[in-house]
Amino acid sequence: MLVSNIMKRKVITISPMASVREALKLMKEAGVKSLVTQKLHANDAYGLISFNDIAKAIIAEGGDIDLLNVYDIAQKPVLQVSGSLATKYLARLMISYQVKHVLVIEDNELLGFVSMTDVVNDLIDTTVTA
Repeated sequence: MLVSNIMKRKVITISPMASVREALKLMKEAGVKSLVTQKLHANDAYGLISFNDIAKAIIAEGGDIDLLNVYDIAQKPVLQVSGSLATKYLARLMISYQVKHVLVIEDNELLGFVSMTDVVNDLIDTTVTA
């Protein structure tokens, strides 16, 4: 199976200039635990902000999330792969780099998003049907 077969194509993005409060609100509305940060220009990299990043920042800042913008705490750059990569190799990459989310990129443009849950579900499906 290929990454393009398991990736989520509907990706929720946010401006890196948005406040952390705005990010939390968007996460809650969309029912997601992470957001992709938009590029600032054509040659920029996408980033990622997760609940975990926000929790760490809230603890560090004493709970005042209005003092932080997304770019202050987002991971950037993040691990990116092609949609034509086999999922077994994506699993190895994610384990090796200890990441839970990966962006699917072609020509520096965002195509999708894959979580470790997506990869594990695919591996389970492959194992059960084999």
